[in-house]
Amino acid sequence: MQKSIEYDYSIAKLFVFTTLLFGAIALLVGVVIAFQMAFPSLNYLASEYGTFGRLRPLHTNGVIYGFTLSGIWAGWYYFGQRVLKISYAEHPFLKFVGYAHFATYIVVMILAVITLLGGLTQSKEYAELIWPIDFLVVITWVLWGISLFGSMGVRREKTIYASLWYFIATFIGIATLYIFNNLSVPTYLISGVGSVWHSISLYSGTNDAMIQWWWGHNAVAFVFTTGIIGLIYYFLPKESGQPIFSYKLTLFSFWALMFVYIWAGGHHLIYSTTPDWVQTLGSVFSVILILPSWGTGINMLLTMRGQWHQLRESPIIKFMVLASTFYLFTTLEGPIQSIKSVNALAHFTDWIIGHVHDAALGWVGFMIIAGTYHMVPRIFKREIYSKKIIDAQFWVMTIGIILYFSSMWISGITQGMMWRDTDEYGVLSYQFIDTVLALIPYYIIRGIGGLMYLIGFVMFIYNILMTMTAGRLLEEEPKYATPMAS
Repeated sequence: MQKSIEYDYSIAKLFVFTTLLFGAIALLVGVVIAFQMAFPSLNYLASEYGTFGRLRPLHTNGVIYGFTLSGIWAGWYYFGQRVLKISYAEHPFLKFVGYAHFATYIVVMILAVITLLGGLTQSKEYAELIWPIDFLVVITWVLWGISLFGSMGVRREKTIYASLWYFIATFIGIATLYIFNNLSVPTYLISGVGSVWHSISLYSGTNDAMIQWWWGHNAVAFVFTTGIIGLIYYFLPKESGQPIFSYKLTLFSFWALMFVYIWAGGHHLIYSTTPDWVQTLGSVFSVILILPSWGTGINMLLTMRGQWHQLRESPIIKFMVLASTFYLFTTLEGPIQSIKSVNALAHFTDWIIGHVHDAALGWVGFMIIAGTYHMVPRIFKREIYSKKIIDAQFWVMTIGIILYFSSMWISGITQGMMWRDTDEYGVLSYQFIDTVLALIPYYIIRGIGGLMYLIGFVMFIYNILMTMTAGRLLEEEPKYATPMAS
């Protein structure tokens, strides 16, 4: 008879802490730049270091590579051992790799903050880090790959659980696309002119744009989508005590998502100088993408069939179900925006910003928060400090998201309509400044929505830290629903 395994959560704990830290910083910066859009004088509070141009990449990098990747890696180092039936205590090499992974990741994040605040960037969206840091990013990613595949290589469990399929997709997708998009020429090393930190892309013109959005859209695909699906496929069944609704639907959704998603990035270039067939292909693949995305979302919601009463009883289930709902919502809205006639109105407007934040705040943020609430009592062997705080946090954050995306919808459609409005002679009815002034009330509402989300996140941090230090000790690990004090 196989003895029970004592799992080693030391690395998972480190990533839980960075999830809290980077989440708080990225959201705080997001709130600041949201209010800067409404009150431009806020740009001058911290000299050039506080301007929108420097803080915006800090916000996006902090959310994508700080908060989200920390949440995904906390999940990996927590349940990777459990689904593979191994322990890092039995495998010192894998444990060393995990610590090295964390250490290089922290170095990358520190350098990212310093360089982005210093105005050093290679000016590619979601790939702003300068070329020397790219090498460290590759090392960090390779170390995760060694941890991922090394753990699978020594597993006792024969079957690779669905969550790990999605983690493998995240690893391979980002590894490939990040390297191709960041191939660049350091100008100082080649010509001896300019800054040692400066580089130019290996590609030029339209090719550079296509490579950039091949990457840009798939940073969303293989961090925000596959990584978070990996989390929910583990945490929802574990927290609810329900098996995943359909294994066949899981298979269909996974392989369809892998085939379709990677070709959808062309929709970012609609009405640009890229070939029309590239734009059309991106639009068509984006619409097809509804099928696998909804396959996953419906699979998640149907997992709760007959168990909807858990929504009343467990705020953690509430977070997970609303995360799945936001996933359905976002993956319908995005393809609609990629249809050329709709895109003509939506492109470059705040409607796109609203769409991105449906996903980032609702789907990604809520799932990582729910996963952390599930993990922490089991990692620290303590009951959740307060159920009331989770409930209050849920509603504060939900109202914040609604204020955020609804204001951006109205703002974006207003922008699009004003930009295209003409009089009977075909002359534009409005100057650009007219649209800016019309949008200020919506920017204030957006800032308030973001502030509410940040307040909810601070409540989350408080509850987690109090759970670690003052939660009631658990005599044994809960099998399903996470225990929490009222």
